[in-house]
Amino acid sequence: MLNPQLEALETDPLFESATRVLQEVFGYASFRPGQAEVIRAVLNRRDCIAVMPTGAGKSLTFQIPARVLPGTVLVLSPLISLMKDQVDALNAVGFRATSINSSLDFEERRRRLSDIRRGKYELVYLAPEALDGALRDFIRDWPLSLLVVDEAHCISQWGHDFRPSYRRLEGLCGELDIPVLALTATATRPVARDILRQLGMVKPAGYKGSFFRSNLHIRVRKKGQGGNTREEMLSLIRRHRGESGIVYCQSRKGVEQTTAWLCEQGVRAVSYHAGLPDDERASNQDKFARDDVDVVVATIAFGMGIDKSNVRFVIHRDMPKDIESWYQEIGRAGRDGLPSDCWMFYSWADAKMHERFLDGIPDMAVRHGRWRATVSLYDKLERESCRHQLILGYFDEVIDECGGSCDVCSGTSIETIAAASKSELRVQKGGRKRERAMVVGDDAAVEDAELFERLRTLRKKLADEAGMPAYIVFSDMTLKAMATTQPSTPSQMLAVPGVGPMKLERFGAAFLAEIAAAR
Repeated sequence: MLNPQLEALETDPLFESATRVLQEVFGYASFRPGQAEVIRAVLNRRDCIAVMPTGAGKSLTFQIPARVLPGTVLVLSPLISLMKDQVDALNAVGFRATSINSSLDFEERRRRLSDIRRGKYELVYLAPEALDGALRDFIRDWPLSLLVVDEAHCISQWGHDFRPSYRRLEGLCGELDIPVLALTATATRPVARDILRQLGMVKPAGYKGSFFRSNLHIRVRKKGQGGNTREEMLSLIRRHRGESGIVYCQSRKGVEQTTAWLCEQGVRAVSYHAGLPDDERASNQDKFARDDVDVVVATIAFGMGIDKSNVRFVIHRDMPKDIESWYQEIGRAGRDGLPSDCWMFYSWADAKMHERFLDGIPDMAVRHGRWRATVSLYDKLERESCRHQLILGYFDEVIDECGGSCDVCSGTSIETIAAASKSELRVQKGGRKRERAMVVGDDAAVEDAELFERLRTLRKKLADEAGMPAYIVFSDMTLKAMATTQPSTPSQMLAVPGVGPMKLERFGAAFLAEIAAAR
């Protein structure tokens, strides 16, 4: 937790302004755990490291200060696609935001750099690779108030997703003489210490949130012990027909074969791996973001920084390389807080495949450490113990058994779920209503589920017209609240979590009309 002096009074004018931005711009009544503490540190011009789980709302910890503080917040982010989605989402609620990346032509890049220097933008997103060359010198002339390092674990060779490009950040903090906010969803103590050292953070404040996400229902199945992995995967995917999901495979060949097979079975699926041409990879990710396809089948090349909030399931066809990767990858599901499924099929052969991937690591200590981490995950999966306890123990967090959010605690296996899914799909009349009711809440009425579907359809239409991913219009959680409360006036619509004045002005009338038509 933060030092006592950072526990500022609620009457702090800057923090009061931050609270107003949360409510009046983003449409939320109160901060999630950790957000207030981190924002207070930033507003007090303190370096800060925040280790917060996926879906905890890390982005608001710098987006809100960007509206409150004078100057520009510079965000270093690893993926161009993530930058675009974040900028689109910010522009949708009235922020002045932009990005600088390799996709820009010379004139557009020059114009944006000029506007940044003149202080036109509240937020600027930049890839670490861009710090090479002259741009690093230009940054010193920008009117910056805060440097944000997103996916900060990438700077540490002990992190599960080390990226050499992040080493370019060394020394930048001292050159700019502004506070630094380092954000990550997964960082062990050694990785967190390495982040602090690499970024040169001075007496930083720190926040570590709970990694327990009860809305993620984790189930694991060992391959080769009866059953058919492909058929069970298909049943699980069909259980979420029309919803977004990710299927992870170890190899590019596995990705291509699985995608082809799913498409043959009528699933709207696309592939994603590093061997695809850049334009095809970007196109497939865009289709997934915009709900034009339901499933992306991918290697671990897909996923870092995925901001899509309505991913309802993640399937690992093969075992991840370690616990940290597993947690990071299942963390792409249920970012909106709604129930989401995470299924893993694993075997010792998967572990041995990961061992072969380690051959290219020259440092024997690092190589051995990675292999031990893979074996450790396999050994823990073999035990009949709470899956959430297994994951959180890796991050030095102790919890009671989850009580029902995993196969061990619920007593519900992948085989049982897959078999039930087949039975449900045979039911034509009323079958989809029951499935959809599960999505919007176990106690939701069928009528609410039908309205939720109508609102999803409308959201897709409006998003396509605006050229943005559907979840940027409104999250599934916001649509669920609309379907349940059925607002009939603009003021009632503003009371729905996730609806602020800008989105009400832009989209409110259409949703109010759809709700009225459904009555």
